[in-house]
Amino acid sequence: MKNILITGGAGFIGSHVTRFFVSNYKHYNIVNIDNLTYAGNLNNLVDIKNNPNYKFIKADICDFDNIRDIFKNHDITHVIHLAAESHVDRSILDPFSFARTNVFGTLSLLQAAKEFWGNELDDKLFYHVSTDEVYGSLGKTGHFNELSKYDPHSPYSASKASSDHFVRSFSDTYNLPVIISNCSNNYGPNQFPEKLIPLFINNIINKKPLPIYGNGENIRDWLYVKDHASAIDLIFHK
Repeated sequence: MKNILITGGAGFIGSHVTRFFVSNYKHYNIVNIDNLTYAGNLNNLVDIKNNPNYKFIKADICDFDNIRDIFKNHDITHVIHLAAESHVDRSILDPFSFARTNVFGTLSLLQAAKEFWGNELDDKLFYHVSTDEVYGSLGKTGHFNELSKYDPHSPYSASKASSDHFVRSFSDTYNLPVIISNCSNNYGPNQFPEKLIPLFINNIINKKPLPIYGNGENIRDWLYVKDHASAIDLIFHK
């Protein structure tokens, strides 16, 4: 039996991951926590809300005492950490909220896992879902790999890079079993309309200008969100 805590499970990527695990692993208990800020929407999950292996809890990952209670009350054995502030433009306007959620929220989850699991680390896992933004500008190809160097340029990417380093530090310092995956830009159903592809579609429909940064020659690597959910499943289990 796995009791899996999925953070940010009502968000864009999180809702697809939550649905995938609830639907495909009926012998797992899935606990979805989300603070339901502007990007979290329980309507993304109406089709699974009554499944017996699924529970939703409204929670702020920065509330350490509450997170610690959730670990204890639901005997959490695995974490898939997706909760994050994730929009570059918002991070420029409000870097503090990005540092709070992405850095201190991740640290809260790591500390709760460390305390609750103690030395009983068999069949435990803290899976941290990160971003290619931590690698900075990726040049003309838009590609990155496991050897790419960290080079964040925005408050968002700096906060995610910091959270990655905290995850690795808990592995090195406390032997916490961790995995980090860094995905490229996701697109697909239920994406918040501020993101590039839905924004462009909406602006085209409404005959509004299309905002292009730089000289328009930058390349982005895109990943369909359901493919990402399948990849998270594979990484989690293998």
